[in-house]
Amino acid sequence: MSNTRRSFLTKAAVAAALSPLAGVSGAFGQGLAHSLANTPRHSSPSDLKITDVKCGYSGGGLFVKIFTNQDIWGTGEGVDAVGGTYFMVQQLGRRLKGRSPLTPNRIFEEFRKGGFFAGAQSGVYVAVLSAFDAALWDLCGKALGLPVHQLMGGKFRDKVRVYCDTELYAVRNPKPEDYANAAVQAVGNGYTAVKFDIDSATDPNKFDRYNWTASNAELERMFDSIAAVRKAVGPHVDICVDMHGRYDAPTGRKVAKMMEPLNLMWLEEPVPADNIDVYRTITQETSTPICGGENFYLGYGYTRILEQAAIDIIMPDLQKCGGLGEGQRIANLANLYYTPFSPHMVGSFLGAMATAHVCASVPNFHILEWQTLSDTEPRWKEIVTYDKPFIEKGFLVVSDKPGIGVELNLDGLKKYATPGIPFFE
Repeated sequence: MSNTRRSFLTKAAVAAALSPLAGVSGAFGQGLAHSLANTPRHSSPSDLKITDVKCGYSGGGLFVKIFTNQDIWGTGEGVDAVGGTYFMVQQLGRRLKGRSPLTPNRIFEEFRKGGFFAGAQSGVYVAVLSAFDAALWDLCGKALGLPVHQLMGGKFRDKVRVYCDTELYAVRNPKPEDYANAAVQAVGNGYTAVKFDIDSATDPNKFDRYNWTASNAELERMFDSIAAVRKAVGPHVDICVDMHGRYDAPTGRKVAKMMEPLNLMWLEEPVPADNIDVYRTITQETSTPICGGENFYLGYGYTRILEQAAIDIIMPDLQKCGGLGEGQRIANLANLYYTPFSPHMVGSFLGAMATAHVCASVPNFHILEWQTLSDTEPRWKEIVTYDKPFIEKGFLVVSDKPGIGVELNLDGLKKYATPGIPFFE
């Protein structure tokens, strides 16, 4: 950064000295040098070029780092649909070398249209593209001295509310009292909204491991578990319930109606994401808000479901739906239909903060997902560098640092790197 700025100023000084008006312009040159030295940018943006792209994998996450000729870089994250994509990252990275990173929307569109026959409609291609997109926005912010939310038009809010996904599925066949205790603990930690999963492949009441029509005993177990939560936390704490898209239409309809007295914030993915007509039927038959979208890709995945009011709340995952730019476009599209934007988020704090920038930049933000294990498992703090608490009283404070505002700690991340895949080489 300083070397580049000094080089620029040296050239300016030489030019001034050689000018016939050198004596007159000397003072002006000093003023210009002083102004440039105090300008919060790394160097002339027109000189910024991408030199390399490297990546690493950890658990279900892909981490991409884009390097430049000015000793600044950008990092981004992709989740879920990223397995086996190492060589795709290398291929896309080669296409970026020598280019300016300051046009993330243009690069996104070129990659998307250029990959039309390579799977750029959904899945692994879009998940990898999501990581690239976030890294480019991060790089732009650092180069221009601005946080991502400012690049996206400014923020509507300084902090974003999060709900605590209690991840109670880690307990085998939890009892209603387990649900209640987990909810009370989350509320005690400052959260005002909690989420529980009620799908269970190991429920002893299932008649058939492969048949996802819930039995009456399963339905009773679902209701009793969430009723225990409502009783434990009272009427003002929001409760989300996730079915992970596992069940069939009759079960989805029954659960939605059954949960109405419990006043849920939403019922999430009662059926798979494949059939919008079934979603619309469930949504129209119940007062329980229906939420979905973590398994839709790009803005195109949301057009019909919004047009037909097939769900009440959308929850795109910005680490796999297309990235930050596409995430903002999806939110703005939903805003035209008065639909809340409540992103799914299962990544690291890098992904959470990247998502938070988009949440801050749109009017219809509702709430963001947060995993309780990120509060308790050391690795989530080890793999990033951040100088403040992740969550403060149920809110994520949006960074005003240039770029995303969170850095990867490669030494920490390497401890959890996926074996057999090159790590930032």
